[in-house]
Amino acid sequence: MDWRPVLDWLLHNGTRILIISAIGVALWFALKRFLPPLIRGAVRRNIEEETEEEEKKREDTLIAVFSGIGQVLILLIVVFSILSVLNVPIAPVLAGFGIAGVAVGFGAQYLIRDLISGVFIIMENQYRVGDVARVADVAGFVEKITLRKTILRDLDGIVHHIPNGEIKVASNFTRNFSRVNLNVSVSYGTDLDHAIQVVNRVGEELAKEEYWRDIILTAPKVLRVDKLGDSGIELKITGDVKPIKQWEVMGELRLRLKKAFDAEGIEIPWPHTKVYFGDPHMAAGPAGASGMVTIAKNPGSACPACAQTATPGAKFCAGCGTSLVTA
Repeated sequence: MDWRPVLDWLLHNGTRILIISAIGVALWFALKRFLPPLIRGAVRRNIEEETEEEEKKREDTLIAVFSGIGQVLILLIVVFSILSVLNVPIAPVLAGFGIAGVAVGFGAQYLIRDLISGVFIIMENQYRVGDVARVADVAGFVEKITLRKTILRDLDGIVHHIPNGEIKVASNFTRNFSRVNLNVSVSYGTDLDHAIQVVNRVGEELAKEEYWRDIILTAPKVLRVDKLGDSGIELKITGDVKPIKQWEVMGELRLRLKKAFDAEGIEIPWPHTKVYFGDPHMAAGPAGASGMVTIAKNPGSACPACAQTATPGAKFCAGCGTSLVTA
């Protein structure tokens, strides 16, 4: 068998294929090497109001998206170049893709919608990888963003894949800064001026400590008396902190407020019901206070309806079913 034609083909076309492959690999590594600094430079020139941490989130998101697009383009260029070397007609292949595109056009409309929505999400900087956001009624940590979908992980560790076209409202919990937004209740007998002074003092002390002063931008303090509730008076506490740190600060603030309230004798109310055994007139309470129940003084006496002797402690007559409890 004469191997000369095969060797000639390999020497001629094989060399060209190796060169094309080498160029593709070089472009691949060049993309990874030069794209990140280009994007970081562009973001720094265009975004001035964001912190370094926010800037880095945006940069990482853009790098991931454009790297994926660039890698797909390099792969397509290499494949079509190799097909050209192999004398495979490219025009029919492209025409086939066009016919197939028309055939699946109606089915691909949702994919096109997802891609367009993804472009706007990334260009408008609605949220980035590393943010905490609520998209399509799902709240969680943004792990990945592509042109087609957003991937979130919630507090239970569940990963949610959300097509970008399904996102009507996107809420970013960690854009530029986050806010402590906390309600604390005190009893109606509390001196409100004293309680507000204690809360503000605890917030100031927290903001001055070594670890917390790098996180807290403005010390948490009482904004207003927010509500006169059924059991107590609610104080609204607010303060600005670094992105994604609001929950950590609120947890520490609750702990310190509980200790400070105990030390200052400030009562944190809770729902409760008073039950009186005895004279129903004594149980009425001031102005007919609600939540008070009186049980008959002598539950073992005769039923007022049928005169049958009731079992001690019974709430209903065993003969006629009349209630033995007076309210």
